[in-house]
Amino acid sequence: MTAQTPPTPPFRDRRLPFAKRIDDLLSRLTLDEKIAFLHQFAPAVERLGIDAFRTGQEALHGVAWMGPATVFPQAIGLGATWNTELVRRVGEAVSKETRAMRARDDRVGLNVWSPTVNLLRHPLWGRNEEGYSEDPKLTSAIATAYTRGLRGDHPTYWRTAPVLKHWLAHNNETGRDVTSSSVRPRVLHEYDLRAFRETVEAGATAGVMPAYNLVNGRPNHVSPYLREYLRTWTDEELLVCSDAGAPSNLVDSEHYFDTHEEATAAALLAGVDSFTDHGTDSSKITARVRGAFDKGLLTESDIDTAVRRQLSVRFRLGEFDPEYDPHALTKDFDTPAHRALAQEAAEQSVVLLKNSAGLLPLAPDTRIAVVGLLADECKLDWYSGTLIHRSTPLEGLYERFGAERVEFAEGVDRVRLKTSAGTFLHVPEADADVEVRGAEGALDPALLAGRTDLPPLTTDPVGTEFALVDWGEGVLTLRAPDGRYLSVADDGRVRASADQPGGWVVQETFRLEPHENGHLLRHIGTGRHVSVAADGARVAAANPETFQLIVVESGEDAVTRVTAQADVVVVVAGNDPHIHGRETEDRPTLRLPGHQERLLRAARAANPNTVLALVSAYPYAVDHAALPALLWMSHGGQAAGTALARVLAGDVSPAGRLPQTWYAADSDLPDLLDYDVIGSRQTYLYFEGTPLFPFGHGLSYAAFSYADLATRATDDALHVSFTVTNTGDVPADEVAQLYTRAVDPTVPRPRRELVAHSRVRLAPGERTELSFEVPLSSFDFWDVARGAWRREPGPYEVLAGASSEDVRLRSTVILDGEASAPRPVLRRGLDAADFDEQSGVAIVDRTRTAGDAVTPAQGRSGELVYRDCDFEGGVTAVTATLSGDGAVEVSLDGGAVLAVLTSQAGDGASPYDYVTKRAEIIAEGVRDVHLRLRGPVRLAHVGFSG
Repeated sequence: MTAQTPPTPPFRDRRLPFAKRIDDLLSRLTLDEKIAFLHQFAPAVERLGIDAFRTGQEALHGVAWMGPATVFPQAIGLGATWNTELVRRVGEAVSKETRAMRARDDRVGLNVWSPTVNLLRHPLWGRNEEGYSEDPKLTSAIATAYTRGLRGDHPTYWRTAPVLKHWLAHNNETGRDVTSSSVRPRVLHEYDLRAFRETVEAGATAGVMPAYNLVNGRPNHVSPYLREYLRTWTDEELLVCSDAGAPSNLVDSEHYFDTHEEATAAALLAGVDSFTDHGTDSSKITARVRGAFDKGLLTESDIDTAVRRQLSVRFRLGEFDPEYDPHALTKDFDTPAHRALAQEAAEQSVVLLKNSAGLLPLAPDTRIAVVGLLADECKLDWYSGTLIHRSTPLEGLYERFGAERVEFAEGVDRVRLKTSAGTFLHVPEADADVEVRGAEGALDPALLAGRTDLPPLTTDPVGTEFALVDWGEGVLTLRAPDGRYLSVADDGRVRASADQPGGWVVQETFRLEPHENGHLLRHIGTGRHVSVAADGARVAAANPETFQLIVVESGEDAVTRVTAQADVVVVVAGNDPHIHGRETEDRPTLRLPGHQERLLRAARAANPNTVLALVSAYPYAVDHAALPALLWMSHGGQAAGTALARVLAGDVSPAGRLPQTWYAADSDLPDLLDYDVIGSRQTYLYFEGTPLFPFGHGLSYAAFSYADLATRATDDALHVSFTVTNTGDVPADEVAQLYTRAVDPTVPRPRRELVAHSRVRLAPGERTELSFEVPLSSFDFWDVARGAWRREPGPYEVLAGASSEDVRLRSTVILDGEASAPRPVLRRGLDAADFDEQSGVAIVDRTRTAGDAVTPAQGRSGELVYRDCDFEGGVTAVTATLSGDGAVEVSLDGGAVLAVLTSQAGDGASPYDYVTKRAEIIAEGVRDVHLRLRGPVRLAHVGFSG
């Protein structure tokens, strides 16, 4: 007899829709198996033939952490291209390399945690390099393009499954897991949610990752916004993956819950579906989920909901239909096309900020002195892959102009470190192989340890000459002549062992601290000083060595030596992505580090034809008055040097545009934790000062004229067209930008707001017509009086031009809308967070699960204003829903205090123990309500009755 073939289970039947297949698979999984799926590293279920799966593969500008891969420009550089089709192709290349790498290394995941769509609200944010723009429209356009490339074009199966980071209002590394972003409703809807919403609605997003911070007093990992907003924007099952360690933070650092079972249950109920915690060890998370289930905090249905979302992604990735997965055989890795695309992306990201007297482009026979700390560097950041190919600005200029026409000086200070015994620090010879950090890949590169196979530093009568760089604020690196940086490994020894500064805790930075007649050398990573003993140098808690710093040659002298005889000097300055401004560390200032300022001054003094090329992850405030030319590019990946050289030579006309405002000074910036972009006038949308360079700025080697602006309104859109002509004598790209502005708004509105853009290539004399369809919803604002979107009727300006400030054409259109109406306070009262204006107030959580309240910042006093409150025929009483200790003073139109409502918390009271207080008040007609909060009181709601 022949054994019968067992029937194919429905979850393996590709003829069925995914939803039915997932239903079947869920029914076959045990509770313990489903709970195990909730950790980042979901185990295999061998009895059902289901493979192990992990969420999370970093792929911000190339496949990261898993060894060699094509490295594209940083995300901020991709944003600077303003080219959605280019960015889509970059996403496509990254997803193909992800597939190709997974075919040979199953540690590579297909659920990619990219892109980052946090808005670049504040340029001192340490992770500025990871975002695309300060503007929600540009951010969503670039993010949508990248996710479409990552997803692929197949209607059923996705090449990779992108997850957007980091939900929500996350722009500070300082105290990032304990600070709360106070986000008023207008900022929430008009700014922070918009970039996520438009990207999710585009349909190529598999999920989101909540951020470490709190918003309005509530951790993002238990945010009701996941349910109230995110999941309403699409019919797809979205997978919400926690950030690493964040589930434990709910108890350990944020103290938002008393137990991990409560915290894990709350996160899962809020919408977190995959818990990234404790690395590959899933036991703690699964025990917490099981504990929550056993205590009745979770039901099996709750667990099924989260598992269903993960399975939905796995089915879309073709895991259960391997023979039909169109991406399974993808082998595109480090192809000529990917290399060319990396160069194209780098070239398109270069922004020409200034070019007075036409110094650029450089003639072919120009004698160039290239100087600066980044002139011979191709820097990587935390989310880079390992370089296969490498091009520095110096190498690019050598290749383009010929080595015989290029002189180079790095501009480091050449120093020796003399000990108290009269000897000098010395790097012993070593035969160890050259090793590049992360070359083999790591699921968690934060765990990579420093090298211990090299001998520690010793001393001798001559010593080693080190290259010293001061990266600002006294943070130094010291590099040996063979290019290796001084670093400290787990054994505390000081070695010349690192190819670059890096690591989760950077082990290659030091400070020189004045001490007696010399300096102590403090290692920043450990906080300990360097000591010297017979067995070599180490960091230790006792017996620090006092060093004398012997300067053999200053960086300025080296720069002066090579610049005087050159036709043009190119100073390449900027940042190291692992120092001053990175994940875990915000930037201290907009200023260029003093060491690099000195080099720039030396170059200008020796040769006025000085070009400053900034290669950085963020804007700088630089004095460019004496500079004839200035460019900026992000760390541009593997082809950065070639791209910069081709732009300097005129092979490519620069057409990158600034994706964020460049401010002139630190004094132009609000506090890093001030998230009220409206009230504190942040970003180009509201900033009223004079920027160093405005949003959207960027020059060209060509010139462009704009003409023929036409507008036509329909029921749901404004149709806008105009022409752009290349009036220059070289082919070039232009980025045409379309902005709108409410002419006579009743509430503060943006000075101008980007609604569309187009990057077009035009030959000399070529003219093209650009047409845009702008949804009328683009003119809406969030009306706090109604708790809904509203468009005011009246005039709106339509502005077309080359930047937010370089407006070439303008027209006014009259749009219909809903007229403003007074707040119906008798019927609705006032939700405290729905203010029109505030001073000294923070928004906090009304309860742990939903709602907002307000409280004075730092528990002192604050003021709230609610405009146009309609008391109709009159009221005689006011009530306030309060908790904590303090008082609320009520006045009208800024006049005398008419009522005081006081709250006094009892012993052991929770901040969520609200009481309703009542006082008499006489008011009628339409008035502005002013509330002054005194003391650590929470106000949730104010009501009126008559």
